[in-house]
Order: sequence, then C-alpha cells, then structure tokens
Amino acid sequence: MTEDEELETIRRRKLEELMKQMNKDMPEAPIVMTDADFDDTVNKYPVVVVDFWAEWCAPCLPMASVIAELAQTYNGKVVFGKLNVDENPATSTKFRIMAIPTLLVFHDGKLVDQLQGAMPAPMVTPTIDKYVS
Repeated sequence: MTEDEELETIRRRKLEELMKQMNKDMPEAPIVMTDADFDDTVNKYPVVVVDFWAEWCAPCLPMASVIAELAQTYNGKVVFGKLNVDENPATSTKFRIMAIPTLLVFHDGKLVDQLQGAMPAPMVTPTIDKYVS
C-alpha cells in the first residue's frame, strides 16, 4: 500500500467515525411532534420530513407505513416526524395545511418542499434526495 492509499484509508475511517457520532442523536423511527416542540425539532436536525395527518384520514393510514419505511432507508440522514393536525392546530395553521396527508420537508430549519396526498416511497424519495448529501 502506498503512502497516499494509506492516508486515504485513514481519512475515510475518520470520516466514517465522525458521521457515526453525528448521527447518534438522530432518531431511527418517526417521532411524534407537537405544536410545542415543532420549531425546536425542525431546527435541531439538518433534514426533517414532517407528515401532517389525522386519525380519521383514510389516505393517512398507508402513509404511516411509507414514513416508517423511509425512516429506515434514510436512517442517520433524515429525521421523520408525524404531526396530528387535530391535536396541533397552531402548526397546521401556520403552514396552511388544507389537505392531508401532507409532507413538509425542512432543510436547516427552513421549509424547502412539500408533497400532498398518499403516495408510495419511490414517489417521495426524489424529493428527499434533493436535500440529502
């Protein structure tokens, strides 16, 4: 192994260790969000996808499993949150949520994208991929 190759191996290993440390604090499963913790949560992580939903919403039910699947796919890169619109009217009003399910994508605390309606994971991933490095 050449000196350059050895240095590259060391650099790569250190970068992987650093990424593991940074991602330790990121939840592996979707988290329940409320009006009280919404702003803190979207500002705490680089990329947050929030599912606005309600218990009575039939299209919201299949989205729950899509969100869980995406949380596994993007584990350590994206935090997924679920916000019940009936229990959290202030946040729903703030973002003018008029239909559910609605997914809002936040990057560095700012709203950057939105998806509306029930859809399979492959239709959601291109939107998320734009904000994941």
